[in-house]
Amino acid sequence: MEHVERYGEIYAAAFSGEPWNDPWKQEDAVIHVKELLESKQAYGMEYVEEGYVVGFILGTSMLFHYGRTFEINDLAVDPAYQRRGIAKRLLERCLADMKAPGIAGVPMITAGEGILPSFYEN
Repeated sequence: MEHVERYGEIYAAAFSGEPWNDPWKQEDAVIHVKELLESKQAYGMEYVEEGYVVGFILGTSMLFHYGRTFEINDLAVDPAYQRRGIAKRLLERCLADMKAPGIAGVPMITAGEGILPSFYEN
């Protein structure tokens, strides 16, 4: 949890803007991220440019009768670094990491309008 404060900053900035427009406070976003990372089944990866965290992906896995699934809880990139392929690289690496331990599925829930559906379809 070395960069949890930075994650909170990124999260609040990213989700307070389009397409969500959620009124996140940075201190609440830090708590949100900490709660995810404290889970026993947490997974997290950050994207660093020149020693500076500019994005991250967080998720948790859960066992069901048909196998373990992985849920991507958060994928966020600092708005100043968006539209550079960072989210795509984080998502691709995460999905590759989930194949190794035999994850049965990765369900996805996101906003149904704007650029998000097409981003995840790619």
